[in-house]
Amino acid sequence: MEEKQSSLLHKISKVISDFFNPLVSLIIFFVYMSISKYSFKDSVLYFLPVSLMIIIPVIIWLVWNVKTGRYTNMDVSNRVQRKTLYIFIATCVIAYLIFNYIKNGYIDLIMLFILILLFALQISNLFIKSSMHTAFNIFVAALFFSLDWKMGLVWLGIAVLVGITRVILKRHTVKEVFMGAGIAFMVSFIYLYCNIQFQH
Repeated sequence: MEEKQSSLLHKISKVISDFFNPLVSLIIFFVYMSISKYSFKDSVLYFLPVSLMIIIPVIIWLVWNVKTGRYTNMDVSNRVQRKTLYIFIATCVIAYLIFNYIKNGYIDLIMLFILILLFALQISNLFIKSSMHTAFNIFVAALFFSLDWKMGLVWLGIAVLVGITRVILKRHTVKEVFMGAGIAFMVSFIYLYCNIQFQH
């Protein structure tokens, strides 16, 4: 009976962890932001470059590296394997930031802070394998807070849940989850401060 409960808990944790991975969480935010802030045309014009330059290349990179055996799994749980993932995502984000600045004449604040979060996680990765799932979901909660505090609170709850699932699935230790959360809270606080300043 206890084994069945443990197995059920593991299955539920896997579903939550897989669904609320960093990419899906960011896509959900971008869709929500597009609906609440932009017209359909403007949201397509914003989301299309993000999809073509960041989301699709990262998905292709992950699938290709898992299929060729360079990555153990889609979570890239191995600390050593993570280095190339961070570098690839950062390259995609930098390319997008340059493209957006040339095209629209401004720096995309959200993408800039995603880049800062990536660099902070990469530095942390040299010492401890911080939970990327937890970190990104906390940052997504901050992004939601900038639009709607209720959605921000909901997503903060999701981030806590994701952190717990990472420990249950043994993808991270409690220390690694707290490390990811700590880094994300610092980056999120600076993002929210900058977001408020730019609105005035």
